[in-house]
Amino acid sequence: MRRYLIGVCLALVAVAVQAQAPAKPPPKVLKYAFPIAETGFDPSQLSDIYSRTVTAHIFEALYAYDHLARPVKLKPLVAVALPEASPDFRTFTIRIRPGIHFADDAAFKGARRELVAEDFVYSFKRFADPALKAPGWATFEDVGFIGLKALREKALASKKPFDYDAPVEGLRALNRYTLQLRTEQPRPRLLETVLAGSDLYGALAREVVEHYGDKLMAHPVGTGPFQLKNWRRSSQIVLEKNPGYRERFYESEPAADDAEGQALLARFKGRRLPMVDRVEIAIIEEVQPRWLSFVNAEKDFLERVPPEFIASALPNGRVAPNLAKRGIQGLRVVGSDATLTTFNMDHPIVGGLAPEKVALRRAISLAIDVDREIRLVRRGQAIPAQSPVVPHTTGYSADFKTEMGDHDPARAMALLDMYGYLDRDGDGWRELPDGQPLTLVRNTQPDNQSRQLDELWQKNMAAVGLRVEFKTAKWPENLKSARGGNFMIWGVGSSASRPDGQNALQRLYGPATGGQNLSRFNDPEFNALYERMQAMPDGPERLDLFAQAKRIAVAYMPYKNHAHRLLTDLTQPWLIGYRRPLFWQDWWQFVDIDNSKRPQQ
Repeated sequence: MRRYLIGVCLALVAVAVQAQAPAKPPPKVLKYAFPIAETGFDPSQLSDIYSRTVTAHIFEALYAYDHLARPVKLKPLVAVALPEASPDFRTFTIRIRPGIHFADDAAFKGARRELVAEDFVYSFKRFADPALKAPGWATFEDVGFIGLKALREKALASKKPFDYDAPVEGLRALNRYTLQLRTEQPRPRLLETVLAGSDLYGALAREVVEHYGDKLMAHPVGTGPFQLKNWRRSSQIVLEKNPGYRERFYESEPAADDAEGQALLARFKGRRLPMVDRVEIAIIEEVQPRWLSFVNAEKDFLERVPPEFIASALPNGRVAPNLAKRGIQGLRVVGSDATLTTFNMDHPIVGGLAPEKVALRRAISLAIDVDREIRLVRRGQAIPAQSPVVPHTTGYSADFKTEMGDHDPARAMALLDMYGYLDRDGDGWRELPDGQPLTLVRNTQPDNQSRQLDELWQKNMAAVGLRVEFKTAKWPENLKSARGGNFMIWGVGSSASRPDGQNALQRLYGPATGGQNLSRFNDPEFNALYERMQAMPDGPERLDLFAQAKRIAVAYMPYKNHAHRLLTDLTQPWLIGYRRPLFWQDWWQFVDIDNSKRPQQ
């Protein structure tokens, strides 16, 4: 009995102590939605921005962009300092900070795995592995690490697995923490080309790749601030703060006259990163449900307000009074991106460099009413594009004017008549020069904006006598078809990943076919010009080459560049610290959630 009473008393004391202990604060959860489904999370396999947004928070590159600096500035992330470059810009030595670890994973068999220089050697080699068909291989081929292309060609010729153990002169770990990179030609911009950007160029551990094999897309393991917790393909992506993430603090160098940047720095300087505990991303492709999920406070952030709702969100450029009253903020910038129509240059109807094929593509371009597209479909949230090069990048000029921006149906019809695209049977539709039927097939997506664009496309083509059909599929499926060359025409968007505009020109570079070059355009003159630009330092001579490249793009029209979008984001009052990145995808670690302001569910 005595023991029983003592036990009861101890239990009551424990309950009382527990009642007096402060309650654990609720986790800080960032919630928002992607408008397009992801494809997976193996950096070597990615070209879509949504998958890359996720991988940018899981993996870490050697360098990162300063989150607040405008103009942009690169700084070490896992490296100790900026690269030591040789005078000829062909040898780069980089020291990695000791004590950085990968997130815990079964692939490491209970051991804590440190990041070492060899991890970058291995990760960069993966882009060269023919079996992976990496979209980013063209970038590495451009860079020209000594011996890497030869190792790839050996695997192709022998039809044997890529030899990851073979030494490559241009990719060497001099010791545990020192990486040496050597290129065949001078590469003055190597730092921003493949050394920064955690979405694609972060380090993977070889043990993880070998452990998960063909399931790697679902098992990303990096050294970054977040790790993948749950993934329901095309439905929901959940990440949680990496519990083993090293001590890293909010630091930045915004310009002295940057009031917004200075205010964010003053608020967050010295805070440990990341500040949120969990990120939940839903895939909501239809614009109305995505808009309502934000308005109903189910989501904390609305990235790229759909044009259909821009008048409701920001009438006359200001946050609507009903939203402002709730503390919702709006942020708008001209994006470093472009929307474009891609023509398959290998297709027998729209492809090729023969004069009649060039004339067809240019006629289609002239028939497209971009101004109407901007006014009606994009609700004024874009500016016309004149070339492949996008705002905020080297080579872009707001004063540059070309046929790319023209809408001239009369000239389009004259071109078609001149090159034999005539209506021979009087049914209202033009035939091919040889008299065979002519039907344009445009790949598209099953979302509201795509349907509006398709309707406008159909009207524009009908106005010049061109029949068009639409082939509808999900975006990842269309991307797969485009990368394989199994399409005729596709409308797509593209965003810059670095400050140098040459990255946009890679879409026309022959060796990038199957990767960034979805059009499969391959012109020796353009290829030679592109390669000259790679080795040339910034300056007037290189800008002249940009102008030549842009004119070639307009002359052959493998892409019709439509517009550069105005990007408007909305944030709830409990999401603090958001600032749209220009060329990078990682930002979750730099924001905070104030749960006291979040409505109780």
